[in-house]
Amino acid sequence: MAHKSERMATEVLVAGGGIAGVAAALAAARGGARVVLCQDRSVLGGNASSEIRMHIVGAAHSKRGAPLATEAREGGIVEEILLECAYRNPQRSASMLDLILYEKCRAETNLTLLLNTAITGATMDGTRIEEVLAVRESTEQAFAIRAAVCIDCTGDGRLGKEAGARYTTGREAASQYGETLAGEEGDAYRLGSSLLFTTRDMGRPMRFVPPSWARRYSEEDLRYRPHDSWEYGYWWVEFGGLLDTIADNEAIRDELLAIMMGVWDHIKNSGHHPESENWALDWFGFLPGKRESRRFIGRHVLTQHDLEQAVHFDDVIAYGGWPMDTHPPQGIEAKEADPCRQPVTEYAYGIPLRALISVNVDNLMFAGRNISATHIAFSSTRVMATCGVMGQGAGTFAAVATTAGVPLHEAWRRAELVGRAQQELLRQDAYLPGIAAAPSLASRAAIRASSEQPEGRAAQVIDGHTRTMHGPRGVRPELAVPGTHRWMARPDDPAPWIELEWRSPVALREVTVVLDTGMHRRLTLTHEAHLQRQLEWGPQPETLADFRLVAYTADHPDEGQEITRIAGNYQRRVVCPVNLTHVRRLRLEALGTNGLDHARVMEIRCE
Repeated sequence: MAHKSERMATEVLVAGGGIAGVAAALAAARGGARVVLCQDRSVLGGNASSEIRMHIVGAAHSKRGAPLATEAREGGIVEEILLECAYRNPQRSASMLDLILYEKCRAETNLTLLLNTAITGATMDGTRIEEVLAVRESTEQAFAIRAAVCIDCTGDGRLGKEAGARYTTGREAASQYGETLAGEEGDAYRLGSSLLFTTRDMGRPMRFVPPSWARRYSEEDLRYRPHDSWEYGYWWVEFGGLLDTIADNEAIRDELLAIMMGVWDHIKNSGHHPESENWALDWFGFLPGKRESRRFIGRHVLTQHDLEQAVHFDDVIAYGGWPMDTHPPQGIEAKEADPCRQPVTEYAYGIPLRALISVNVDNLMFAGRNISATHIAFSSTRVMATCGVMGQGAGTFAAVATTAGVPLHEAWRRAELVGRAQQELLRQDAYLPGIAAAPSLASRAAIRASSEQPEGRAAQVIDGHTRTMHGPRGVRPELAVPGTHRWMARPDDPAPWIELEWRSPVALREVTVVLDTGMHRRLTLTHEAHLQRQLEWGPQPETLADFRLVAYTADHPDEGQEITRIAGNYQRRVVCPVNLTHVRRLRLEALGTNGLDHARVMEIRCE
């Protein structure tokens, strides 16, 4: 019996609900566009979801981060989600992240979420996607969705493939793009997929009986693969790079289960790890965490040179900074080789909008691991925090184009629309190397504070920057603006405040306060003890927990009016709607932090 068919019309369709897709959908919806988000699983998050449980990582890693110098964490929607998870999920439940992503999407009135809904086809009008076809088997429904802009965040590139978008797979030869990290010959090989597991110390001896089909491993087999900590499984349980990671996904899953069980059998039963006696498997995945499949051909192909030289693009829409992290395609079967090679770029690098725009399908964008990049460049851009900022960039630009009524194939060529999207991203606390935020009403005010530290002058809250990236492994010196870009009160200030004063009264409709969240550190949901020790899991200590805004008007210059009081805050960006006229002074009074001994504010914007 045929499925019940439903036609839908929207402005932006996002296919795929991983971190890139969620960020794209939220950004487009918040930008004023009507959005449909199709996700073929029952939960959002992709490789970060409870089905797979991989860390969300990006530019901030062990070799890129320094207090008050290099704050590489992504910001924007990715930061919002991770801060929410750190606060609401002290138990570090994987399912709580699923819930937070679901809540974020459900909260947007412009966003229609279709879970368990798989893209199955596309009808074309010349070089433009006319309709996207999707099926939800659980409700026996079929959907035909029309959208002005389609964003493929499926990872595997299913929507773009159905639309006939140009793509590539495998590894390029070094000579094709002049990449020194590529092999002499190109091939069809890819990064493999992984299955993770978690374990618990049960406080008593726990047996493990492996399936008969489990692989067998010796210490010699695993000598290049550390396995002396087992609370959270191993990314190097990897297989499938010699196969087709789409067509052979079921076979890859079966083999990964045999590998994973074999690794745990070795830990439990080989006699080499007697301290594992009380440990038992608590959870293990059945859905492979996939690294690589299709990569689309865009208006620009990102290369090793772009990353190493941190090329500045006028249409920069996101940034990255994870190492160029390649693995042997044999995965765990490459027993005589290190499981990865990870050269770190000297600088964080920009990602251009053109790398997210299809070269041959007029209304197709993409974000995530399927962007237009060589295998070498992709090995850095593929990680989820970087995918998330690309998703926010793509969704923001899609909203700018659709609300302006300009078709995508024209919009990406218009510098004013690209600039508008860049400024909106900066207002949303995204970071774009070499791009400063346009001034707000706050920039016309005189700034004073109850106290300030030499590194944290009050005037920095209106300097157009919400982080510092001039330090080691930050951005290229010509793209960086030195300074801490924040106000820092003195620790001995008993009642810290910072104040803006205008010569002529102003009208205010919104005040945005950006706070310090320790972006030099990593922040991710993890079940790995080693990584957890590097984190502040919970409200970030630098962040103001309690503060209030007080306005002084021309009519009552000495009588302050409390317009907002915030209590228990843990987010970085706090938007305070107001409706005031004739304002002469605006004061932020810091009432308490989440642990730091002094108040900090990165930015105050007034609209």
